[in-house]
Amino acid sequence: MILGLATLLIFPLFGYLICQISGSVSLLDFLELDKIDPISIGYGLEFGIIYAFIAYLLMNASVFDNVSTRIDTLISSLKLKPWQGLFLSLCAGVGEELLFRAGIQPFLGVITTSILFIALHGYLNPFNWRFSLYGIIALPFILLLSFGYVHFGLYFAIAAHFSYDAVLFTFIIHEND
Repeated sequence: MILGLATLLIFPLFGYLICQISGSVSLLDFLELDKIDPISIGYGLEFGIIYAFIAYLLMNASVFDNVSTRIDTLISSLKLKPWQGLFLSLCAGVGEELLFRAGIQPFLGVITTSILFIALHGYLNPFNWRFSLYGIIALPFILLLSFGYVHFGLYFAIAAHFSYDAVLFTFIIHEND
């Protein structure tokens, strides 16, 4: 829970500081509060939910049975309650999107930032090709989310990331009850 809170508070700070490199960006511009759009948020929620269902089905393929660091194993080891899964989903959705989409993506572009995102999560592992398969499942989601940020805004990306994580956390927590 502490790491989730740190993600929520520290990642946006780094994203904002990165934006300051290009010149003076107000906090309000960085947070895009004037661009909050319920329709974009709704699209983001739908996209995240649909992609999470697809990812969950793919993650249950037999090729993942012998993966030593399976995502569900990692999450289940935390012994989370449902509200904690939702809280961590919110922290990741807000914190990581402010860092990667609003902070890094304007400098590195959609593709490089998306690959960096997946790599920093450890999902591209040349020593564990099966675990890298999860990165291959998640990369299209992050690419589409990144293009969605360009076209629909920050809150589309936050909503999509939140709902994707929330669905996966919910499935995995429910399986381990």
